[in-house]
This record gives sequence, structure tokens and C-alpha cells, in this order.
Amino acid sequence: MDAGGNEYLSFNNTGAINLATPVKDRSFPAHRHSYGEIIVVGSGSKNIYRIDDRLYSLTSGDIILIWPMELHEITDANREDATIIQYSNAIADSLFDFKRIVNVYHDLHILCVNSHPVLLRELRSIIDKITDIWNSRTDNREMHCAIHLMEFMLVLDEHHEELKNDISNDGGKTISDTTLSSIISVMDYIKNNLTADDLSQSAMAERAGINKDYFSRAFKEATGLNYIKWLNATRVEKAVSLFPEESLSLTEIAMLSGFKSIPSFNRVFAEYKNAPPSRYRRNLLRTPER
Repeated sequence: MDAGGNEYLSFNNTGAINLATPVKDRSFPAHRHSYGEIIVVGSGSKNIYRIDDRLYSLTSGDIILIWPMELHEITDANREDATIIQYSNAIADSLFDFKRIVNVYHDLHILCVNSHPVLLRELRSIIDKITDIWNSRTDNREMHCAIHLMEFMLVLDEHHEELKNDISNDGGKTISDTTLSSIISVMDYIKNNLTADDLSQSAMAERAGINKDYFSRAFKEATGLNYIKWLNATRVEKAVSLFPEESLSLTEIAMLSGFKSIPSFNRVFAEYKNAPPSRYRRNLLRTPER
């Protein structure tokens, strides 16, 4: 992690799924990343987490859902026996149903043992399978873990009626699946064309076949971020993914990530990572694989 508390986990090195290593430190500063996390709260009477601007005091066994690009912080919690499963955004991007679930549940962050005991037992059972497979280091463990991650999301979605009171706007249902599909298509286009001449919101609304004002509202509902913040975050994460390519200069990485100038690259990167790209890259390349 850097001085600003940002994580350096690179899925180019670790694959699509990772099980975080337990640590004694009870805190981790506010940060965001392109991968998602599923956290099972550890033992003890004090486990405090912050997601966006909200503070949560949690019970051992509660489950925390951190969706990709959400700002979160471990304020004071047992990290030694907490379980933290991290999955690449590439997994979420690979299936429309997974993307739909991220959209529907992006306001759902906490699953409490006391409120949903049956659901939590079922989800914990799946998490235990992932943990056992990961620690076994058997052949194809990543594929087996990915299968159980899909199972986790399916079970979550099967309990939509039970969870609907925990989700604002009934889980983003103010936009249709057709609109969501158009938004996702635009997101996929952007990720594959970050160097395109025109990625303005107006151009993307036209590509989606949606009125510009409605596109703005629908995009924020689908992603949890406004368009410009999402675009900048996507460019920053693209830059981070290129940092291990030591043959590329920072200028080349900035251009390949869609930044038009080094000053704008430095400014936006520091805004999202709390560190200049040069220092972040040095620390990333020094960080051993997990």
C-alpha cells in the first residue's frame, strides 16, 4: 500500500481471484480499487468499517459487500481472522447477469447475521468453500473459486425479496434491463477504446441511443458514479494495469490510458490514488505477489 492507503493488488499477477492475507493491523485508510471484495467480519466486540460516508459497527460473521470503485476504509476491526475475498472486475464484466447484480445491489453493503440468519449461513457456506479451495492450492483452484463466486451472487439475487428493504430504489429498478444493457455496452466500448478522440458524455449518450440528460442519471444509477468520475477512474485503473510493463514510460502509459497530457494524468491520478503515478509505480513494482 502507498502513503495514502491505496492497495497495489494487481490481477495481472494474482489472477482473477485473491484471498487477502490476514494482518494484525486493525485499520486500513480510505481507498478504492477496480476489484470487488467480499468480507466476513472477524471476531471481537469492535469491528468498525466505513463505506463512502457511512460508518458501520458490525458483529462477527456479518458480511460486507464492497463493489468495484467504492470508497471504503477499515476504521478499527479484527483483520487477523476476517476473511477477505477479492475478485477482478473482469469477472463482473464477463457476464451480463453479473453486471446486472452489481447494478441492482450496489447500494447493499452490509448483510447482518441477526437480520438474515438463514441467508448468511448459506453465503458463509459458499465463502468457506472458496477459502478451503484457495488454501488447498489444488489444480484449477481459481476456476473452482470463480464458480463458487458466481454461486454466491446467484444466492444473493435469489433473496431479492428478502433484501429489497435494504436496497434504495428497489435496487436500481428505475432503469430497465434494456437501458442497463445500453449503459454496459457503452462501458465496454470505453474500456476497449480509451484512446478514442471523443468519449464525451454526449457522444456516449448518442452511442447508447439515450437522451443525454437521462443517460447521465441512468449511468450514475448503474455505476454509483457520475460519468466523468467513472471515466477518470477507469483511466487510472488502466494506467495501474500497465505499470508492470517496465518497457513503457509514464508518458506512454498516460497516452495509452486516454490522458491528453502529463499534467492532467498526474492531477487525476493523485486525486484517485493519493500519490503521484511515479511513486505509486515504484511501490507497486516493489510489492511482492500475494
